[in-house]
Amino acid sequence: MRELLIAGRRKTREIWIAADIDPSDVIDDIRELANDSRVQVLDVARKRIEQTARSEAPQGVIAFANALPESDFEELLKTKNGVKPFLVALDGVTDPGNLGALLRCCDGAGVTGVILPKHRSVHVTPTAAKAAAGAIEHIDIAVVGGLPNAMATMKKAGVWTVGLDDDADRSLFDIGSFATDPVCLVLGAEGKGISRLVRERCDAVVSIPMEGQLSSLNVSAAGALATYEVLRARQGR
Repeated sequence: MRELLIAGRRKTREIWIAADIDPSDVIDDIRELANDSRVQVLDVARKRIEQTARSEAPQGVIAFANALPESDFEELLKTKNGVKPFLVALDGVTDPGNLGALLRCCDGAGVTGVILPKHRSVHVTPTAAKAAAGAIEHIDIAVVGGLPNAMATMKKAGVWTVGLDDDADRSLFDIGSFATDPVCLVLGAEGKGISRLVRERCDAVVSIPMEGQLSSLNVSAAGALATYEVLRARQGR
């Protein structure tokens, strides 16, 4: 909620706050930011918020805002203000909680854009927005017709595509040569991983070293490790 008002990327029409909510600095910030943006704040019964919210376990605050603006895919492929594209594309990921957690990591690691296929893929939902803890207000998200075609466009634009796959022989820790150039990390669903066609379109495929008894991580954890490995390489440069 606070990030929605701070980012100002979309119009917020009204905010409801539970009348019995405990006082806190965050609630005070929301009220102040809403006042500065001339957004009406109403104190309502908590039950009314719970009946209206579209996510599980609402925390006593709900906003009514315009839809999240969709970013232009080809704009994400451009270097802006000296920052080369650092993208994340999802292939077959359907869990909104994983998407939200991943978006939060992407924001922290400095990802410049996220790419979601139009079909057979999770999109931003109330559950994803809640798990993202405000990151959806700061990350550019583009929806494409098909990931393989989008990868072909990235290749023409000079963006390396690096897929994560448990069976890859190359380690995530070896992607330094790609990380400092325009790059897109391609993450697949837990279990299935990236699809065959997407794997074939990748410039490189790497795996995350697993030293324990388990063979894989969920997509949000894998994405956190991969995005921060790119950040480490870029900062090292």
